[in-house]
Amino acid sequence: MTNNIYIFIIAALLDYLIGDPWGWPHPVQVMGWVISHLSKFFLKQCQSSLTQRLAGIVLGLIVIIGSGFIGWLIILIAKWLHPLLGIALESILLASCFALHSLRAAAMDVLQPLKTGNLEEARQILSNYVGRDTENLSEAEILRAVLETVTENATDGVMAPLFYAIIGAVIPFVGIVPLALAYKASSTLDSMVGYREAPYTDIGWFSARLEDYLTWLPCRLTVMTLALLSAKPLDIWRMCRRDAIKDPSPNSGWSECAYAAILGVQMGGINWYRGVAKHKPLLGDAIYPIAPDSIHKALQLTRFCFLLWLGAAIFLIRNSAYGRLPPT
Repeated sequence: MTNNIYIFIIAALLDYLIGDPWGWPHPVQVMGWVISHLSKFFLKQCQSSLTQRLAGIVLGLIVIIGSGFIGWLIILIAKWLHPLLGIALESILLASCFALHSLRAAAMDVLQPLKTGNLEEARQILSNYVGRDTENLSEAEILRAVLETVTENATDGVMAPLFYAIIGAVIPFVGIVPLALAYKASSTLDSMVGYREAPYTDIGWFSARLEDYLTWLPCRLTVMTLALLSAKPLDIWRMCRRDAIKDPSPNSGWSECAYAAILGVQMGGINWYRGVAKHKPLLGDAIYPIAPDSIHKALQLTRFCFLLWLGAAIFLIRNSAYGRLPPT
C-alpha cells in the first residue's frame, strides 16, 4: 500500500514536469490503433443498424477491458522481475493517463501567437485541438474555444483518470493503473467513434453512452470540489443547476459551467462545424470578457483540484495501510 503513495506522487511529478514527450510511445496511441482497425473491420462486416450496434458493444468491451487487463498484466510481470521496475512502470503508465501538462501546453501554444496579434497562426494551431471550424474566428472566439477545451477536458482528461486510479488503489488485486487505463480507453473510444454522424452512428453509440456514465460521478465530484475551492459553493452549484442542464452532454456542460461561474465569464454560443452552425447553450454570466488570464486561472483551478484529490488519495491509502497493521 505504501508503494501506491510513491506511485501517485511520481506519476503526478512526471505529468507536471514532462507530460507526454513528443515522439515517445503512448498507451493512447496503441488504443487508437486498435480502435481504428477494429471499427473499420466491423463497419465492413456489419451492414445493418442492429449488427453495427452489437458490434459497437463488442468493440467497446474489447478495448476497455483489454486495456485494463493488459495494463494489469504488464505491471504484474514487471513486479515479478523486480519491485522497483514495477513501481517505475506503474508510475509511467499512470502519468500517461493524466493530461494536465498537455492541456496547459496546448493552451499556451494557442495563446502565444495571440500575444503578437497573429490571429492566423493562432487559428491554425487551435485547429489541432478542437473540432470546430477555426478559419474565421475572432480573438474573442479563439479565447472562448481555448477556455472551453481546457475546462471540458479538465474532467475527462485529468480528474476522471485520477478518480479511477484512486478507486483501483483501494480495491484488492486491482491496483492503480488498470481502471485508469480502462477509463482512458473509454474516453479514446468516445473521441474516435462516439459520433452521431455516419458512419459511427450505430457502431459508436455504446462507447459514447458508456463514457457518459463513467464520467458522470467524477464530473459531479469535480464540480463540487471546484465549488468548495471558490469559497462560494452554493452560488456555483446554483448556476450549474440553472445552465449546465441545458447542455446536451451530461458532463461537459457541468464542467464548463463550474469554471464559468467561478471565473465570472460566459461560455457557449454559436460554433461552426464543417460549415454548419451549431448553437451551444450559454453557460455562466458574462461579468467579465474571456481573457488569457481566464485560461491561466482555469488551469490553476484544475491543478488545485488535482492536488486536493491527490492528497485525499494519499491520506486514504496511508490510513488504510495503518489500519491493517497488527496492534503493538
